[in-house]
Amino acid sequence: MLYALHELQHDILAPFQAIASANLSMLTQPYMPWAQLPIARNLAAANELVTRLIRRYEKPQWAIDMVEIDGEPFDVTVDVDATKPFCHLLHFRREGLKRRDPKVLVVAPLSGHHATLLRDTVRTLLRDHDVWVTDWVDARKVPTGDGPFHLDDYIGYVQQFIRQLGPAVHVISVCQPTVPVLAAISLMAANGDKVVPRTMTMMGGPIDTRRSPTSVNNFATGRPLAWFESRVISRVPARYPGFGRRVYPGFLQHLSFILMNADRHIEAHREFFNHLVEGDGESAEAHRRFYDEYNAVLDMDAAYYLDTLRVVFKDHALPNGTWDVRGQRVQPAAITKTALMTVEGELDDISGVGQTQAAHDLCSGIPSGRRAHLLMEGVGHYGIFSGRRWRERIYPQVRDFIHQHS
Repeated sequence: MLYALHELQHDILAPFQAIASANLSMLTQPYMPWAQLPIARNLAAANELVTRLIRRYEKPQWAIDMVEIDGEPFDVTVDVDATKPFCHLLHFRREGLKRRDPKVLVVAPLSGHHATLLRDTVRTLLRDHDVWVTDWVDARKVPTGDGPFHLDDYIGYVQQFIRQLGPAVHVISVCQPTVPVLAAISLMAANGDKVVPRTMTMMGGPIDTRRSPTSVNNFATGRPLAWFESRVISRVPARYPGFGRRVYPGFLQHLSFILMNADRHIEAHREFFNHLVEGDGESAEAHRRFYDEYNAVLDMDAAYYLDTLRVVFKDHALPNGTWDVRGQRVQPAAITKTALMTVEGELDDISGVGQTQAAHDLCSGIPSGRRAHLLMEGVGHYGIFSGRRWRERIYPQVRDFIHQHS
């Protein structure tokens, strides 16, 4: 019912969006007389703001067409190397490059936003690495005939992708996937799998959420699992391929993202309006780029979402050593051949300081010479993997760690 009401609201508001969009077009035509009125820029700014607040944001494009390596440009094409019901494995192929760089599997978060949120991460890695990325599928697009998607299935996907890429692969997990990635590699090591990654780099993830708990952690632990199941789980409406699938809808996730920092988002939109009125096109375009990505969300299968809440945030099953995946206990101490690097941001308000570093305590079988930890001062959650500090200060250390153990 909740999802259906949301769709009804979107349909009701669609005409207002169309009117605001038409007004914006009319008010920004430079050769029209009304565009010269003193109030025209204010009206245009107001109509653009309304349009952007009402519109539905589709999955953004990767927009990585070229990478510069040693001063020479190389075209980048994106191939789908594997297709699963809930995930596509993408290969960012650097056309014409002859050298053999380390293979890197970037496991993107399945926590609301699309994998394109890691665009800057991927673009930077392409300078020195052969890159694959997990591109998770919006659950509302997956027919119910493909069955539910559990956290155990996520782990199985990661293991299959690692085996496909071979023993020379390096794995980078950003935020949410640090937990299932650690589980996947732990199980592979315990089973004597011939294919295990050379390194695993874990960035801003909830390995042990009891350390420096954030508002996100407190919200998850402050309510019983039944509360979430009854209030945030809904069924996909008939207009989508996944009709009838139980999901945690993207629009609810987006609302929670906004409410976490409501004042900041309100101020950002106020500044956007002012930039439009003042004619500051560069600042206005930066706002559009950020929110085009931030507002594009996907649905998560209910089974996966509830599994994650229980295992990671309520039972703390990984650090407690009580997590069983398909009947086998997850034992990170079994990892001996894979080097470990953890990265945290001092100002991370999603995964607090120490939560990712906890992986070192669990992976006691990895020699000290094959470990590294980086705590970056003055960096929040998104700054760990995107932006100037990622490119200039964090990435060089991640790159050197990977190359050291290649």
